[in-house]
Amino acid sequence: MTTNLLDFDLDGLAAFCERLGEKRFRATQLFRWIHQKGATNFTQMTDLAKSLREKLTGSAHIQGPKVVSRHESADGTIKWLFDVGAGDVIETVFIPETDRGTLCISSQAGCAVGCRFCSTGHQGFSRNLTTGEIISQLWFAEHFLRQHLGREERVISNVVMMGMGEPLQNYGQLVPALKVMLDDHGYGLSRRRVTVSTSGVVPMIDRLAGDCPVALAVSLHAPEDALRDNLVPLNKKYPIAELLEACTRYQASAPRDFITFEYCMLDGVNDQPEHARQLVSLVQTHAARGLSCKFNLIPFNPFPASGLKRSDMPQVTAFAKILMDAGIVTTVRRTRGDDIDAACGQLAGDVQDRTGVDQRMAAQRQGMLGGIKVVVAKGMDT
Repeated sequence: MTTNLLDFDLDGLAAFCERLGEKRFRATQLFRWIHQKGATNFTQMTDLAKSLREKLTGSAHIQGPKVVSRHESADGTIKWLFDVGAGDVIETVFIPETDRGTLCISSQAGCAVGCRFCSTGHQGFSRNLTTGEIISQLWFAEHFLRQHLGREERVISNVVMMGMGEPLQNYGQLVPALKVMLDDHGYGLSRRRVTVSTSGVVPMIDRLAGDCPVALAVSLHAPEDALRDNLVPLNKKYPIAELLEACTRYQASAPRDFITFEYCMLDGVNDQPEHARQLVSLVQTHAARGLSCKFNLIPFNPFPASGLKRSDMPQVTAFAKILMDAGIVTTVRRTRGDDIDAACGQLAGDVQDRTGVDQRMAAQRQGMLGGIKVVVAKGMDT
């Protein structure tokens, strides 16, 4: 069985070439052919010695993801479904803007975190993706788009690890993929333009700061632990105070001078003025300890299993105003690709769940209803 060279960062590829009796500069040449030129056939690599090409033909291959389907939105967004085997299908999304092209990449087949508002979480979890399966999404999309758009220069300028899965729960495969994205012999992306989004895996945030610091986005979605426990179950293990302390530590290594907090606006759940005021208090407390942040308010993209509704835009605007009046930089994300189910929180693919997701989600919905009843009861007492 031959080795898929997409599984290696440059150091890994150099070690592979060394086992073939080749020097590191050959690995650099090979790396450029794979990632900068999109080559899949070793005979194309004319600056490699014929003897090396023959060795590679017998020991290696370059295999991208198998495309199940491609969908294009009216706004130019493109979504691919990729077959990663054993009945698992993942999703990848390209979002074009006038000044950049962003690729949203998956890190797992499914997700075990189980956030209430995320379609992926309702699909359950099958397995982690390999480094090759992560980076091949960028490899495929970049070289497809160059042909599709008739361009020779780079199309994808930004990568966000915001597709299916919790990236920091697949840390060992994630970091080599990030290094390929950043490597000047690979895609040469700026650390500021590669973002890892996490629901709050605190120990891995600290490790990422030392191993491969890129831009960090944190799925916050609630100002206090009781509510976040229900929306983002990982909060029970790493509560908000612990998470924000990790974010403050991360800033010392981060390529940007702020952490982005993502906040999905859920009608009647986390979108009230009191929630905004609680966020202001939370941020001010941690700002005194060195935390700098911005908020990205995300309109919820409904799906039937969630039992949740999108906040009205006037409610979102009023919420944002409370934050901005307190001096907190706040943006409202523009929904893209929702006509092809490619918007934030809609990526679901097709996953062979191994985690009993139906039972977990039913328990969370019951917990949410209990919480709402308590709030109503308290309101009646006053």
